[in-house]
Amino acid sequence: MLLPYHHLKNLEAGTDEAGRGCLAGPVTAAALILPDTFKNALLNDSKQLSHTKREILRPLIESEALCYGVVHVYPEEIDQINILNASILAMHRALKKLIVSPQFIIVDGHKFKPFSNIPHECIIKGDGKYMSIAAASVLAKTHRDAYMEKIHEEFPMYNWKKNKGYPTKEHREAIIKYGISPYHRKSFRLLPEQLSLEL
Repeated sequence: MLLPYHHLKNLEAGTDEAGRGCLAGPVTAAALILPDTFKNALLNDSKQLSHTKREILRPLIESEALCYGVVHVYPEEIDQINILNASILAMHRALKKLIVSPQFIIVDGHKFKPFSNIPHECIIKGDGKYMSIAAASVLAKTHRDAYMEKIHEEFPMYNWKKNKGYPTKEHREAIIKYGISPYHRKSFRLLPEQLSLEL
């Protein structure tokens, strides 16, 4: 059962990212503020939800949130600043998009950098505990999936429509066969050592 967080009844934003462990595509973050009255029985940690349930939830969350922001940080920037910094940057940029300024921020995971002097708390597995983080998780995942499905049309050989850029056996085999695309993260170990690739 997911709970509202309610830090001293402050206006709270939840934020989360998707795609951190992928070999290709952006890391995508969402931030949002839900109204106190928000309830949805379907909503849970987006990793526990089926694709269909996430797609049903996305428009409901977007229409009921007081405000939300979703941001992609692309491979070129990930390669420059590393994936952890890129994930935090994506969350900061998503928070910047909120038209209502939060008084408190709750973040999924254990790493974050202060944003605009607003107090925050990192919550391990927060997307399975608190509604605003779970809702942000659904938005990040669905927006990123849609992007990966779009770039799949350009490079169908990697099957991003199915693997979404994650390091599946099929994705790695396609990298061996076709090399890398402009959407791959060059700073990531794209293949295990014994299958090293000339970049």
